[in-house]
Amino acid sequence: MAEQELKIKGLTRREFLSLSSAAGAAALLAACGTGGGAGRTIKVGLVAPITGPLAAFGEADEFIVGQIREIFAEGIDIGGTIYPIEIITKDAESDPNRAAQVAQDLILEDEVDLIMVHSTPEVNNPVSAQCEANGMPYISTDAPWQPWYFRDDLPSPEAGYNWGYHYFWGLEDVIRVFTELWEEVPNNKVVGALWPNDGDGLAWADPELGFPPALAGAGFTLVDPGRYENLKDDFSAEIAAFKEAGVEIVTGVMIPPDMGTFLTQASQQGFNPKFFTVGKAALFPTTIETLPDGLGEGITTEVWWTPTHPFVSSLTGQTAGELGAAYTEATGKQWTQPIGFVHGLFEIMADTLARVSDVDSPEAIRDAIKATNLDTIVGTINWSTGPVPNVSKTPLAGGQWQAGSDYPFEMIVATNTSGVDIPITGSIEEKSW
Repeated sequence: MAEQELKIKGLTRREFLSLSSAAGAAALLAACGTGGGAGRTIKVGLVAPITGPLAAFGEADEFIVGQIREIFAEGIDIGGTIYPIEIITKDAESDPNRAAQVAQDLILEDEVDLIMVHSTPEVNNPVSAQCEANGMPYISTDAPWQPWYFRDDLPSPEAGYNWGYHYFWGLEDVIRVFTELWEEVPNNKVVGALWPNDGDGLAWADPELGFPPALAGAGFTLVDPGRYENLKDDFSAEIAAFKEAGVEIVTGVMIPPDMGTFLTQASQQGFNPKFFTVGKAALFPTTIETLPDGLGEGITTEVWWTPTHPFVSSLTGQTAGELGAAYTEATGKQWTQPIGFVHGLFEIMADTLARVSDVDSPEAIRDAIKATNLDTIVGTINWSTGPVPNVSKTPLAGGQWQAGSDYPFEMIVATNTSGVDIPITGSIEEKSW
């Protein structure tokens, strides 16, 4: 096989193999072109929100998929046979109904062997439900595990699902991270909630598993105006309620347009909390930079993945820092948190196919996913560890957007009690909106 340059750290294929830390991935590539028989094309579907209000979650997908297609351009070795691999991407358009439809298309029309899905319950859950209904192996990520797990189609809380596996952190982790962040600046512990009427909002507001009982137990006073519909154009009622109650901390799980609307209106109406700590919308540099009047500076949020995380890809041998730098070099854009988790999907895909006993058996592919025990760019994925069947947890830290040197705003990691060596890169700066 002729040497060709991979667009990964500028490595040759031989150098890539020498760096790869996964024996399975190395075996896949090393056998390419060595005379093994040719198998049928293995089809893998990827569903993500590429357009619509959740599009920031899918911003890095083109880069990651391009990287993976190049790695496996000559096929995958499974049991001595070289199988061509086709990756079919589908845009969920940030819409649950569309997500369900494209998943059905992948299963019934494209006849894929495996589906991967990422980014929020509005995308993950309808795709997962279609896979369960059609006996399709699947891997899911980028949504807290509770709203993914406790779906209407859950066969049994004790037994879990039949076809799919999810990796991410949970509500217990983000609650811990947010309350730790709020300890960094003195405040009156009065929290105003912005939880929408969607899968995330309902889970975060859940009276048993969500924020309300945890905040009460930690001595916080909660001001909850109730669920609102996404793409809301007027938050005046919520702002008035927060001002009347003396709220100094605002929290929620918002889509990017709603975060911009709330912050702009809060500033105009003279509401200036000490903390604005939200999930989802506050994750992305593109969203923070588009807020008017520098309103993005000081926002706090959860941190799933950064280039400083101490993890290495099992597929390419890249460190988190090298993967983030490769994205910036290829796109000219600042790194974004989903990079690591989308890359991780393909790490698990490659590892699964390396171990599968029968590529033509959905059950065998499902069982190979279930048996995963893999150190990835986002940490160790092992579905035997729980906390419930079908779920493997990843670590979580807390951070803040501060004025940057290379970009207008840059994320610093300020808190970390997750038990892994995620570096603290700064401290919380007090901000009033």
